[in-house]
Amino acid sequence: MADEPFTCGLDAALAVVSGKWKLLILYYLAHQTRRYGELRRCIRDVSDKVLIQHLKELEADGVVERVDHKEIPPRVDYSLTSFGVSLARSLAPLCAWGEAHAVEIAALVGRRNRRRLRSRRSSERD
Repeated sequence: MADEPFTCGLDAALAVVSGKWKLLILYYLAHQTRRYGELRRCIRDVSDKVLIQHLKELEADGVVERVDHKEIPPRVDYSLTSFGVSLARSLAPLCAWGEAHAVEIAALVGRRNRRRLRSRRSSERD
């Protein structure tokens, strides 16, 4: 058992999608091929450095295909491989759950953020 690389299927999947933004990259590429700038606009809060890093990792893992058209100005398209499409399909139930509970989750996140802010203010006064 110690020779097995993963403890379960979720552990294996997380080896591919670990990172804050990879699931959103998969989501947006599941709908269509996109250029870098389009992805950047879709995933608003990600830095260029992290987006590029995640795209390179997903490409190395065989999830994303990068096509450089060798044009000036540069044109590079990103799309999912068949392996990536199968992974994106597996995320559909998670997306549906998020949509069904979006209002509740927004309230939870709002409460969490307010607690953090109060805690931060409290520690700044000490």
